[in-house]
Amino acid sequence: MDAIILQLFNGLEKGSAYALIALGLTLIFGTLGVVNFAHGALFMIGAFCAVTLSRIFQISFLTEDPTQTDFLGNPLQVETPYVEKWFGADAGAWMIDYSVPLSILLTIPVMLLVGYVMERGLIKHFYKRPHADQILVTFGLAIVLQEVVRYFYGANPIQTTSPSDYSGTVNIGAMFGMQIFYPVWRLVYFFFSAIVIGGVFAFLQFTTFGMVVRAGMADRETVGLLGIDIDKRFTLMFGIAASVAGLAGVMYAPILSPNYHMGMDFLVLSFVVVVVGGMGSLPGAVAAGFLLGILQSFASLNEVKAIIPGIDQIIIYVVAIVILLTRPRGLLGRRGVMEE
Repeated sequence: MDAIILQLFNGLEKGSAYALIALGLTLIFGTLGVVNFAHGALFMIGAFCAVTLSRIFQISFLTEDPTQTDFLGNPLQVETPYVEKWFGADAGAWMIDYSVPLSILLTIPVMLLVGYVMERGLIKHFYKRPHADQILVTFGLAIVLQEVVRYFYGANPIQTTSPSDYSGTVNIGAMFGMQIFYPVWRLVYFFFSAIVIGGVFAFLQFTTFGMVVRAGMADRETVGLLGIDIDKRFTLMFGIAASVAGLAGVMYAPILSPNYHMGMDFLVLSFVVVVVGGMGSLPGAVAAGFLLGILQSFASLNEVKAIIPGIDQIIIYVVAIVILLTRPRGLLGRRGVMEE
């Protein structure tokens, strides 16, 4: 039972990342009809926003510390971060410790800008082109972005730590009378993902802007005939989708050390999630993300791998094949989508 509960939480954590990335992908496909193979790179950029802010906070200068001396009795020179000089020792140390969650404040405007530039500078020229062209150009863009990141940050993974208050473990099995310890930050990531997903759905469901966007997703031409500039709203939705992917990346940095190819690693999985959930279906993307995350987690149990070796590596693709053969539009996809 303890192994089952542990794998369930692992699945929810994996599913959170899959759902966030797939949600952004579905927003772009549902509004613009674009298959964006650069979406994984947006996840990577978000993770490196956390790396960047952490490095900025740790920029330091040398000062003499009279409380520390060398063997000759001379004061030692120590590195003091500028944030500790500007904001005080306690506040500066707190900012360095909480650099990952504080990176959200940097990530949102950065990803909105990146999304706007991508859509206006490149994507808009491929709206009426075949999906194959869209895949090729966005995949090429993803390669360019990851090579730029590798040039500035190197090829090795960069360890990024969570705040010290959330770096330990918590006994999640206490309510069941068991001893099951789980990393606190992974629980934080799950709840953070739930908040972001709920925020996106609330924005689309309860705001006038969101209702217009949903109407445009259903019938773009009719909305345009009503005198509404739907293109501008869709451009903003591209930026929001990029921000969702960036937020998924920035909070995932302490779980998976950022590296230049992490976007590609998540890209294929997220597209499988979108296909399983249904192209253009936002609830389908979220449901499929958590479903596949949980299935992948349980497939990694030693008891399961002893029966079917390597099943944890292919379970997601097996599910996708079954879904495509039996229900081509996906679990919650609209009738007629991917069924021609």
